[in-house]
Amino acid sequence: MDYSFLDFLTLAGSLGLFLFGMKIMSESLQKVAGSKMRSILSIMTSNRFFGVLTGFLVTAIIQSSSATTVMVVGFVNAGLINLTQSIGVIMGANIGTTVTAWLISIFGFKVQISDFALPLIAFSLLLIFSKRANRRSWGECIVGFSLLFMGLDFLKNSMPDISKSPEMLGFLQNYTNIGFASTLIFLFIGTILTVVIQSSSATMALTIIMCNQGWISFDLAAAMVLGENVGTTITANLAAAVGNVSAKRTARVHFIFNLLGVVWMLLIFKWFTAAVAGFVSDKAVLTATETPIALSMFHTSFNIINVLIFVWFTPLLRKIVIWMVPSKEDEEEFRLKYITTGMLSTSELSILQVKKEARFFAKHTKKMFGFFKKLIMETNENKFTELYAQIQKYESISDKVEVEIANYVSKISQYKLSEQGRLRIGGVLKLSGDLESIADCVYNLARTANRMREKKITFNDEAMEKLQLMFTMVDTSLDVMRENLAQEEEVTIHLEKAYEVEDQINNYRDHLKAEHLDNLSNNVYSYEAGIIFNDIFSECEKIGDYVINVSEALNENEKR
Repeated sequence: MDYSFLDFLTLAGSLGLFLFGMKIMSESLQKVAGSKMRSILSIMTSNRFFGVLTGFLVTAIIQSSSATTVMVVGFVNAGLINLTQSIGVIMGANIGTTVTAWLISIFGFKVQISDFALPLIAFSLLLIFSKRANRRSWGECIVGFSLLFMGLDFLKNSMPDISKSPEMLGFLQNYTNIGFASTLIFLFIGTILTVVIQSSSATMALTIIMCNQGWISFDLAAAMVLGENVGTTITANLAAAVGNVSAKRTARVHFIFNLLGVVWMLLIFKWFTAAVAGFVSDKAVLTATETPIALSMFHTSFNIINVLIFVWFTPLLRKIVIWMVPSKEDEEEFRLKYITTGMLSTSELSILQVKKEARFFAKHTKKMFGFFKKLIMETNENKFTELYAQIQKYESISDKVEVEIANYVSKISQYKLSEQGRLRIGGVLKLSGDLESIADCVYNLARTANRMREKKITFNDEAMEKLQLMFTMVDTSLDVMRENLAQEEEVTIHLEKAYEVEDQINNYRDHLKAEHLDNLSNNVYSYEAGIIFNDIFSECEKIGDYVINVSEALNENEKR
């Protein structure tokens, strides 16, 4: 057999070109439709059937079921959709991914798109060098599309010719005629290939080409397709491995759904493949041109039937994964909630996750301030110690969250971003820094309250009422900040209310400062007590400054 190591590298390089083309095409399409994709996912999931349709449309558009499922894992974390809605989207993604097989079967074997690849790339240059980001993304999409089919053409040409080198199949022939065991072996091969390549579409392309070249029969190729359905679930499970409970549950649903589908198909595999082959051709053996069509039909019909069966069991699937992945209060409360699931399928969508994390971050700073308000009024030693420990814990977490957000933003910036996206990541980074500074201020307030307790300093009712008024203003400013963080991207951030509360805090701080000097002169309280009183309202004013910084950063981002 004349098949050298160089020939093998050519085959591997062809697969690499195919994968790179798919990656470029997928990312550019997501960049073009990023915000629309979010709208589709958040709006069109009102019930399980709309969820299926949504998953199909998104996957058919971006040409990657793995990208869709990883996106869904992130969006469940982001609160855009719940676990029940995500199940429908994942089911639809399984149908959407079959579009790739049809594109390869129809265009890859009947139309020589690779002949037009270079002219298409030449045309795309006009778009790539455009000043408009949207046109540049479409240009990248055309380049990706061209590279994908160039890679497919190279794959076909670099596959060894079995008719000239029959010994190539020597090792496979030992496993092709052992009945049901052959089906299981090739199912396992399909799973492993998909896990290694991390793309069911690429594995599907390889399977179709192997079938077309005569390497394996239609039945064994169909078994590989079943394996690819299991293998493709690994991507989402890997993304969710470091995620929280919601992420793990969503990824686990994908695995269970696909695995159950493979189980029932294996029970009727022989008859089902025979029916598909009979529908495509009336001949005993499928021809080289008919096999890819039959394989695509098997892939599509299997996934459609699987969805039609299990869409009615969505509530049961939800109960199963909740039982398999029970929630732990500490895990839900004290770890990153949204960006621990890894990068989404495109950096543009990952920016949304950072904003969601900032929203969750803000919720915890508000809670910290609530702990402090209880702390300063607490007289019970044990409860005081417990509250103080809670604030310390939250402050430590806020430091880690800021670092994690910064690391995540750093990863995003390494990928291709639109001009708007590049401008936004700087604002997001500043925003997370301001939120961490709020947590620092609250911790400083807690330390001041601890000094009060240690030195046995107390304030009279009038002084405490004045501090409570300041606390109420700070609370209001935190609420306004959280409202602005909760706004969706298309909504303009309104700063009037934020500035109004900030002015009230500043004015009241000035009033207390002037009054504080008079109180010291008139010996209303001791100098040491006066320092603590001054530290408290001054630290509250600092919180107000950081709060307005967050709203201003949001406003700047929305203008971009």
